[in-house]
Formats: sequence, structure tokens, C-alpha cells
Amino acid sequence: MDIPQRIGIAIDFGVPVIIGGGLVRFFADSWGAVAAYEVLLIVILLSIVLPSKES
Repeated sequence: MDIPQRIGIAIDFGVPVIIGGGLVRFFADSWGAVAAYEVLLIVILLSIVLPSKES
């Protein structure tokens, strides 16, 4: 995966972070739940974007 594609994926993750964070805050009424949601998204993003060690 080349660098522009990685940047594009990272930018695309901004939509679920903003909208999903607002929805989690609205329904859970907890900043801790929002932080957990965003950490989960960061883990998913890093697992997609970081280069894998292929043999």
C-alpha cells in the first residue's frame, strides 16, 4: 500500500470518529465511552495502515 492510499484511509476514518463520537456521547452520555470508541477506531486504523511484514 502506497503512502497516498494510507493517507486517504486515515482521512476517511475522520468521518466515523466525528459522527460516531457524537453518537456515542449522545447515547452513552459518557466521555469515557467516547474515548474507548475512538481508541478502538485508532487500533483498527493502525492495523489497516501500518505496513505488514510479508515474507
